[in-house]
Amino acid sequence: MERTEPPGHYDIPPPPPVPPQAARGIDLRVDKRLLWVDGAAYPLRNITRVYTFTLTPRRKDATLLFLKRLGIILSVAFALTILGGVTGIASQDMAGTIITLVWLGSAAAIVFSVVELVSVLGAPTQYVLAVETSGPSIAMVTSPQPQYLDQLVGSIVQAIEHPDTQFQVRVDRLLVNPRNYYFGDNVNMYGGTGNVGVASA
Repeated sequence: MERTEPPGHYDIPPPPPVPPQAARGIDLRVDKRLLWVDGAAYPLRNITRVYTFTLTPRRKDATLLFLKRLGIILSVAFALTILGGVTGIASQDMAGTIITLVWLGSAAAIVFSVVELVSVLGAPTQYVLAVETSGPSIAMVTSPQPQYLDQLVGSIVQAIEHPDTQFQVRVDRLLVNPRNYYFGDNVNMYGGTGNVGVASA
């Protein structure tokens, strides 16, 4: 880890010690007035806010959505079953086929809804460091050690105030599905594939 101090600024605190590296780790570094988050570069002069927060899964919303879907699926299934019974007066075979298809489709829809619910209920709470710019982009990274991210906020702020500062640390890539989490303020996430990855411009 390399760090330089501009003349007269020896009071700049060093970046926090690097925690044990993880397989999903990426580099976060400040060099030549740029903040690099993996392959994305953010000019220090364009950074408007650096902060940490807890990223919480949308468990309540997911449960309410599941109950709403379940009500709709069962209502439609019962309505179509009654309709199938009425058509059964003309043809018993057709009525039986319609009812079977209706309940098979309903079962598939319920299984899909349960899988989505479980994915949100099982999603972990993440402690995140976020870097906002004057544009619409935001970068987010995480670490299993919350105090490490808190200290890193101070190091980035010092680098903004003293642009000649340089350092490099290791952080973890944020691997979440944005639809499953509350982001607090309005957040525009860029980058990643399939809604998974580091949010970057």
